[in-house]
Amino acid sequence: MTNTPPSERTRARRMHEKAAYDRATIDAILDAMPVAHVGYVKDGAPVVIPTLQWRIGDQIYWHGSSASRTQRTARDAQVCVTVTLTDAMVLARSGLEHSVNFRAVMVFGAARAVTDPAEKAEVLRVMMEQMFPGRWDQLRPMTAQELKATAILSLPLSEASAKIGTGMPTDPPEDLATPVWAGLLPITLSMGAPIPDPNLHPDTQLPDHAKNYRFGAVSRP
Repeated sequence: MTNTPPSERTRARRMHEKAAYDRATIDAILDAMPVAHVGYVKDGAPVVIPTLQWRIGDQIYWHGSSASRTQRTARDAQVCVTVTLTDAMVLARSGLEHSVNFRAVMVFGAARAVTDPAEKAEVLRVMMEQMFPGRWDQLRPMTAQELKATAILSLPLSEASAKIGTGMPTDPPEDLATPVWAGLLPITLSMGAPIPDPNLHPDTQLPDHAKNYRFGAVSRP
């Protein structure tokens, strides 16, 4: 893990006191939220797609169909990957003082296609094991055709930054006597009870990695 100074693209221009550039903070946010949005330019217009990301060391990865126009267009192109956690709605005493407590990461760079079949298989294995430890060895092995039909892109974390908003509303002193409720509405992510596939074999037991799954629950390298 290496810490790098912010680039012109990652340096926070506004509210710079909320910015963080150390890898420990960046990694923790990426590891806690698998849902990401990938932005790039196609035919002169911006495109942003939701996907799942996972981190292995100094790289993040996301995958899709090899036939996907998105995967083909983003390959070797400049992209921006954004990951966000919302922690609370911040209610203030005036409309424009309302805010959100959040943790977010933006990663910039040229997306690299993972084309070697062995590397693709290993990257997918790590993704599965990070999310659901022990599941990979329980699954039917991937076929060569399935691997060929899957496109994987990666991005180094050499140009990444975090921004974090915390705390109570920042009402000006003259508003503090206003008789309006102010404070935080905390937001939490929770998992519901697992719902079994109706086609499950009757002897199939619920595995621990499904029973105990939580976003960001597994430490990553």
